[in-house]
Amino acid sequence: MIILPAIDIKGGACVRLYKGDFSTAHQVAEDPILTARAFKAAGAEWLHMVDLDGARDASPQNADIFFSAARETGLKVELGGGIRTLDTVEYYLSGGISRVILGSAAVRDPELVKRAAQEYGGRIAVGIDAKDGMVAVGGWLEQSRVHFLDLAGEMERAGVKTIIFTDISRDGTLSGPNLAPLRELQQNTRCRIIASGGVSGPDDIRAVKRMGLYGVICGKALYQGTLSLPEALAIAKEGDYAG
Repeated sequence: MIILPAIDIKGGACVRLYKGDFSTAHQVAEDPILTARAFKAAGAEWLHMVDLDGARDASPQNADIFFSAARETGLKVELGGGIRTLDTVEYYLSGGISRVILGSAAVRDPELVKRAAQEYGGRIAVGIDAKDGMVAVGGWLEQSRVHFLDLAGEMERAGVKTIIFTDISRDGTLSGPNLAPLRELQQNTRCRIIASGGVSGPDDIRAVKRMGLYGVICGKALYQGTLSLPEALAIAKEGDYAG
């Protein structure tokens, strides 16, 4: 299982939100590149980054930061936020980003996701962000009428191999990931599933590991010190918990 420490960017700063609410943004680190370097030094291989401004404005807003993080650390960077066109997908992937996340586009333009998956294969992931089972779009500012399982099935048929699932009601709360929908995704698709939202400590990493998921994103817990990255990485590398 892979561990992806998270860096969310708003206005060039490294911030965290509470339940996806932009008004709750607060800075959690002085410098995103120094933070990425620290994650690398702690043993990370992957880095999850989000362009919050891009998600809100539907276009890339902090690209230099993401390119610098990939170039200066050597980490494999997974990036989401504001990626709504094939040109933007190509822009990021050709610039050194390892995997891009399509979120709103999965609901609003599934043909784009299909074309991207056909062209770039495993370098395309879909982010499914849900509240009460229904998918949210536009930087979580709008709720659709699409159920997360229906969207996951459609994305799998489109050729997507990796799904990042976030329960918005858990994001930034340190209340533990919502395991029930993650289990449903694991049972109903053949996609690799990455858990996001609510991770608070080592027990949450173990719970996700036992499910046999592909990965888990860790954000607020790392910044608040309720989880250390070396500890999370060690748990992820322990014996097979899937069952």
